[in-house]
Amino acid sequence: MKIIGNKAEYEAIITRINELVEIVDDDTSQTDKHYIELDFLTDLVVAYEKEHYPIGKLSLPDVLKTRMHEMNLTQKSLARMLGISAPRVSEYLTGKTEPTLQVARKIHRELNIDANVILGAI
Repeated sequence: MKIIGNKAEYEAIITRINELVEIVDDDTSQTDKHYIELDFLTDLVVAYEKEHYPIGKLSLPDVLKTRMHEMNLTQKSLARMLGISAPRVSEYLTGKTEPTLQVARKIHRELNIDANVILGAI
């Protein structure tokens, strides 16, 4: 199978995928030439992106900061929500310490953060 060789090819394929997305919908037959082309090109792009734009491991500090921003929380308000001290929240945000199981459960429930992220499994 052909692979994408460079960024110019990648960008051209992305442009074509965007064109095909306008043509192919949920009712398009899997035997339709546009559907087949879209499926093929998408596979090529996924392989290229895995090699050239890998997604790093999610870290609890980064996810916590993002969720705090999304929920408009300060360290103090997050500490109240989790029933811990603000300095403890700071330690989680800097990665100096990890939450206890009890606090991890609260983070999961209150902030809707995947348990695997909290446990460092992904």
